[in-house]
Amino acid sequence: MSESAVALFESLVGAEPPHDAPVLFDTACVMGGSIAGLLAARVLSDHAREVVIVEPDDISAQAHSRPGVPQDQQVHTLLPAGRRWIERWLPGVSQEARDRGASLAGPDKQFVGYDDARQAPDGVDHQFLAIGRPLLETLVRDRVTALPNVSVLRAQATGLRYGGGAVTGVRFAGAGTGGQGERAEGVLAADFVVDAMGRSSRLSHWLGQDGYDQPRLERLEAPVNYATALFERRAKFPELEVATVLQLFTPQYPSGGVSVAAATAVEGQQWLVMLMGYGDNRPGRTIDAFRAHCAALPPVFNDATSGVVTRDVVTYHQAESRRRHFAEAERLPARLVSVGDAVASFNPVYGQGMSSAALHASCLASYLGSGADLDEAATEFFRLQQVVVDAAWAVSAGGDAARLDAENGTEVPEEVRQQRLAMAQIVGAALVDPEVSKAFNNVSYMLRHPGTLFDPVILAKAAAATEGAAAQ
Repeated sequence: MSESAVALFESLVGAEPPHDAPVLFDTACVMGGSIAGLLAARVLSDHAREVVIVEPDDISAQAHSRPGVPQDQQVHTLLPAGRRWIERWLPGVSQEARDRGASLAGPDKQFVGYDDARQAPDGVDHQFLAIGRPLLETLVRDRVTALPNVSVLRAQATGLRYGGGAVTGVRFAGAGTGGQGERAEGVLAADFVVDAMGRSSRLSHWLGQDGYDQPRLERLEAPVNYATALFERRAKFPELEVATVLQLFTPQYPSGGVSVAAATAVEGQQWLVMLMGYGDNRPGRTIDAFRAHCAALPPVFNDATSGVVTRDVVTYHQAESRRRHFAEAERLPARLVSVGDAVASFNPVYGQGMSSAALHASCLASYLGSGADLDEAATEFFRLQQVVVDAAWAVSAGGDAARLDAENGTEVPEEVRQQRLAMAQIVGAALVDPEVSKAFNNVSYMLRHPGTLFDPVILAKAAAATEGAAAQ
């Protein structure tokens, strides 16, 4: 990983919203109203006289699950970095969340465990927002759609319109007023368009149909099975010993097929508890099986699931991680970008999705504020975004690829083997060495680029901790 990539990533991490943003567009359109789309709309509100979010789901309901986000009933982690970035664009949203029953969990109420060991405290005041995804999305949406130049069109984006090598509008279909369930079709004229249609985005298909390059799609097998349930929480937040728990298990640990377990003290005086298994392991598909699995895990999971069930088990399966390489495409229309899961959707266990979406918003703000030629393809935006995607992909896909290769007995190049050995040492050292724990957390929380883990000082500390553990 180059020094320039590390420097660029960290400049994006520290970027503030612009104070005097130039108005560049009459109308900007965002296709998709999830977290990535909402944050893109917030950025565009500084640069457009009107921003229209085209979203097929009814997003007027408060803090409810919706069809377009099938994973929203699972545990979601807003990493400390993601919370910080969303707070920059929407100041006060964390306090609004707390007013609605969510909590900020500092280091004294966080637990990260690996098998029987607890990760060493890193001495940094990282704050996790303990909240359910539907409520967080509601808070972000309410803030963004309250802006005077942002509106929502309830419709399904069905294609693009072009002129002069640039996108000039979005084709859409919405609920019609005629008989037989007919759908009204139309075109929304737009000077700039953002694809935030998520993992199932059709943008690449449209581009291919319309004579442009289709970004290369990279897939990595990562078959994960989630089961999540909600339970009444008797203790109030101040009384809790821990409020956010993440427990990871190696294949050798007798966890009954559970690879990751998590518990979060969320709004409504509830515990949101998740069990995750890889491959054929699908733990906890009924409430009785869920509680039985939790009883065999560290005591906090048994305690969290002992209350009254407030929402039964909901399962979710994801077969693979995906990323689309827009930066490689040589022929794309101008005035078009893509953000969020439409570009890269990771193994959700790493918790990078919402934080990545927030950093994509910073990429968009940087691009629009750079004076780039908007009548050319947004190559510079995609290069900025690639640095962010590469960093997140290195963490999640790197871990998944190592697990798959180990399971399949795949031989890898020596350079890859050495990198994985170094990462294994860093993870092990993070359990006992606060400095290594700090470096590891900074990368896991997307505050620092993964390349910073290969600092000679960190590698030396990791190697020494590993040797010390082996000698005991």
